[in-house]
Amino acid sequence: MTKHVLVGLVLVGGLTLSAAAQSAPGVGEQLTLALQHYNELNFEDGITVAEGILDRDDLNRRDSVAAYEILSLLTYALGEEYMTRSLGYLEKISQVGPCVIHLPRELWPQQLRDRWYYLANQANALMCGDEGEGVTTIAVLPFDNYSIGEYQEKLGLLSHGLAEFFAHDFRKASSLTVIERDKIDFLLQELELTKAGAVDAATAAKVGKLLGAQYMVFGSITQMDDDEAKFLVRTVDVETSEIVATAEREGKPKYLRMQKELVDDLAKQLNLALGSDFKKLLNEGTSASLDAATLYSQGLEYQRNYDYRAAYEAFKQAYELDPKFTEAKRKMDIYRPLVG
Repeated sequence: MTKHVLVGLVLVGGLTLSAAAQSAPGVGEQLTLALQHYNELNFEDGITVAEGILDRDDLNRRDSVAAYEILSLLTYALGEEYMTRSLGYLEKISQVGPCVIHLPRELWPQQLRDRWYYLANQANALMCGDEGEGVTTIAVLPFDNYSIGEYQEKLGLLSHGLAEFFAHDFRKASSLTVIERDKIDFLLQELELTKAGAVDAATAAKVGKLLGAQYMVFGSITQMDDDEAKFLVRTVDVETSEIVATAEREGKPKYLRMQKELVDDLAKQLNLALGSDFKKLLNEGTSASLDAATLYSQGLEYQRNYDYRAAYEAFKQAYELDPKFTEAKRKMDIYRPLVG
């Protein structure tokens, strides 16, 4: 079992080992056991454990949400014929309270995440009231691809992957709360703003208000030939709808190096409290290999389309190309139980 999965076991239900006293006695251990069964592909055994939790009469709301959460995961893993039951557990969580704990978690497969965003939006709880309190909240929109010819198709997926890398790198700043990329995608679809070129400063501000973000990052990549590329990013202040930071790079199409430099540029312009180790952290987790980043971006596309086996293979290939690409490894861990 991987280290990442062990961390997930500790955190299921919003509990850490030190916070177990907030639950009824033994619930944290039962939740951990149920999630361990999920990782070991013993889905029926995990369901039995999770259902046993719900049979107790001493549960608080957090316990109930956590039990329904793991039941949804375990049931979903059984296959298509169990889909209705799996999604029904998300309905039950929504009825208990969509903001009892922060959901969805990284461990959730994309289809459950998308369904949760729909339910939360129906309950006017896409953003819970205490999210981001005391810190700066930022969201990164998908980047437009204004390239021509072969580069339009070649860079189409990479432009989405680069937005994911921006979000990942911003999370390394302790002063920031970064909104989930797929939550942004959900809202863009709801507002019918998924077409390239649809996002400007005014639109970014509108989306930011609905997400509870203070800053929205958006921009574009443009490549005309093998030697010349442009990567432009802007940040809009959601409250004023004004662009408060702009950064760009031009030259050889070294997008991954450009991306790191642009994150650093924006952070400085926004006067974010980055911490002394931000520069070092900035170069960790993602990849310096364009081929690995492209495979990762392809995996994100498969993930969005619920093709988990293809997503797993793409993330796996990206990680094999670059063993320092820990984000690809993390994605592998999430989808491994769903591909057997």
